[in-house]
Amino acid sequence: MAPISPTPPLRFFYHPGPLPCYYPTMALDATTRRRWLGALVLLAALGMLIGGETVLKGKLEGLAFIFYWLVCFGFTGLAIVIAFLDARALQRRTHQEQHDLFDTTLKEIETEAKARPRRSSRRQGRS
Repeated sequence: MAPISPTPPLRFFYHPGPLPCYYPTMALDATTRRRWLGALVLLAALGMLIGGETVLKGKLEGLAFIFYWLVCFGFTGLAIVIAFLDARALQRRTHQEQHDLFDTTLKEIETEAKARPRRSSRRQGRS
């Protein structure tokens, strides 16, 4: 029987507390989720295109051929739809930011105009 050691056994990647894991706690905003989804769908369509034109070129026949290319076409169409949605969301956000900037600028101008001392009328200055 082996003697019991007072020190704990060495482990690879030993960490004394809970392991830090940042990904599950990070919330992805809508833009990030939409872009990741678009990239994954586009990557799937590209992978299917490359696979269909190289590895599966002579192996797909009949209904399997039609189904395979319809799925590839579906991924491509979905990537296009996601791209349009992203462009529309970007346009909406840009419009809102321009509107907010315009409002902020007008308020700043109004505040500066109220803070300035009023000048007397020009007629009094000419006399």
